[in-house]
Amino acid sequence: MVIEMVETKSTKEERTDAIDAVRDNFIRTVDEVAKVQPQYLQSISNLQLDYIQTTKNMIQTAFSAQKQVASTVNIPSTPYTDLYARQASEMTNNAVRAIGINNQLTINALDAARENLKIYNRTVDAVTDFGTNVAKAWTAFYTQSQQQFVR
Repeated sequence: MVIEMVETKSTKEERTDAIDAVRDNFIRTVDEVAKVQPQYLQSISNLQLDYIQTTKNMIQTAFSAQKQVASTVNIPSTPYTDLYARQASEMTNNAVRAIGINNQLTINALDAARENLKIYNRTVDAVTDFGTNVAKAWTAFYTQSQQQFVR
């Protein structure tokens, strides 16, 4: 009977060691991903800034070329030039406002997702504590009932 208890403790220790090793490996893997995450963000940010600058340069070049052609050909201005310029400005202002609203909605959604992750984390902790307590209670009950049969 004593030998069985020693083997059981050894088995429990091995099981605990294995669980700890797997947990540590998962955490190490996540830590590795977390280490490169700032580099990814910086690379993505640099790419976005380069894309924005390239777009601006493309627009400048295209309109500069059109302006040169128009001045060379001597296209007369029409009475609708001011109206067109005003409508283009209004459309641009509306687009800028829409982009601002979209950006704010996106930021709010990301903040909400972050808050939901915090809630999920607390929920996982609570469920884990509950499950552990249930397992402990059943183990204690089972051990007590087994002891009654041994006597």
